Amino acid sequence: MKKLMMWFAAALLLVPGVQAAGKYEEGEHYQVISEQKTAKPEVKEFFSFYCPHCNAFEPVVQSLEKSLPEGVALKKFHVDFMGGAKQETQVALSRAMVIGKVKGKGTEVNRALFDHIHTKRKAFASEQDIREVVLSAGIDAADYDKNINNFVVKSQVSLMQKEQNTLSKSRVLTSVPTFIVNGRYKIDLSKLDQSNLEQDLKALVNHLLQLP
Repeated sequence: MKKLMMWFAAALLLVPGVQAAGKYEEGEHYQVISEQKTAKPEVKEFFSFYCPHCNAFEPVVQSLEKSLPEGVALKKFHVDFMGGAKQETQVALSRAMVIGKVKGKGTEVNRALFDHIHTKRKAFASEQDIREVVLSAGIDAADYDKNINNFVVKSQVSLMQKEQNTLSKSRVLTSVPTFIVNGRYKIDLSKLDQSNLEQDLKALVNHLLQLP
């Protein structure tokens, strides 16, 4: 019986996630930023199209989203406080991102906007430049022109700005990318296993989703 229990304990260590779930510690891998968590499980990413780290991290974010349990949403919040770009341009990019999401082309639009800045190394001199990139990602021109300034788009951008301002004032949001799970836990990306970043992030998010 004793040998059986020892074998069972050893076997648990081989199960993916079992060992990982026990290694994450508050104050080390994540911070508690709120007394209560959100009513529904969620993962928020605060990012900027102008951020090179966000650009490099985008494939990891897409993989994370696909791995989330059913019913858990990944919500992307585009910030407008990056230096080196006009705030109105950053807000226009937020609207473009929302259009992409609403029209079912979120991944394509985000990738096109990232590539314009970081791969092609081009600037957005006007909102017309942003429009052309979004259309190249598969958004219909008439749909774009009709919806870019509608109530739904403006409301979602306002929500992003409100969250950004609230978290910035409390010093929770000081850089991007920043990940917050269930509105209660902020992940410290620097403490993840850099040699296995994608899997470690997924394991940590899953761990945090199960916390009270």
